[in-house]
Amino acid sequence: MKKDRNYLEPSTISKLSRMDLKARLVVEGFITGLHRSPYHGFSVEFAEHRQYMPGDEIKHIDWKVYGKSDRFYIKQYEEETNLKSYILLDASASMAYQSEKTISKLEYGSYLAAALAYLMLRQQDAVGLVTFDENIRTFIPPKASISHIHMILKELDNLKAGGRTQVSDTFHQLAEKIKRRGLIIVISDLFDDPEKLLGGLKHFRHRKHEVIVFHVLDRYEREFPFDREAVFEDMETGERILTQPWQIRAEYQDRLRKLSKEYRLKCRERLIDYVPIHTETPYDVSLLAFLGKRQRLN
Repeated sequence: MKKDRNYLEPSTISKLSRMDLKARLVVEGFITGLHRSPYHGFSVEFAEHRQYMPGDEIKHIDWKVYGKSDRFYIKQYEEETNLKSYILLDASASMAYQSEKTISKLEYGSYLAAALAYLMLRQQDAVGLVTFDENIRTFIPPKASISHIHMILKELDNLKAGGRTQVSDTFHQLAEKIKRRGLIIVISDLFDDPEKLLGGLKHFRHRKHEVIVFHVLDRYEREFPFDREAVFEDMETGERILTQPWQIRAEYQDRLRKLSKEYRLKCRERLIDYVPIHTETPYDVSLLAFLGKRQRLN
């Protein structure tokens, strides 16, 4: 069980070489945890089989599997859907930030996107990928096939951070581009004008899309633990400022709390799920949030 749990830790996943392996192990570790936890009910959406055990109802035996294997298996969970999901991953320059002994926000977001795509494929949902900075970089329409998932994973594996953030403009473009109602999954540090950004999210809701937002920050961005005089550089504009962090820490943390609170309240008003995470957050936190959202759409 501990081994399965390890594959939900970003530090462990980052050591694996292949994106498909990262996605698969995160999802398998997550599913194993679900089966051993109070959240077992969430797993009704997975298509799985398990060996027949005394006491199981005979009506749940999958006779097709029996015909091929000469063994009794229970069709434990199966549900086909035609939900189309779009993963919107922010690849702007600010997503390259990482503090000591952590992975960057873009790496974290890429691994999360890969796991979500793999999870949706298991659920027989169609999934697509959009990467963006100030413009849309990549638009891969949703499909539900193994060959399609390989295309998404390859794109995530090769993704590099760069460009300025224009989240709101991107959202407005995509809201007009995506015609059929679906699930919009946003992975971003949300470094944009809050009012404009929320306006973009509202546009998705106006178009009848369901939306879940994963607000990814580095732990240092949340806690601001710097204790030496330092020069801080904007990763997108190159602007620099010399400061004594301990003198502005309290105000910085207060402003960040207010920003997060604003996102949470405004998203709730628009029936948007808002999930704040950092780059050391185990992946089951985000996958559970997604699965809760997904289950409410049935």
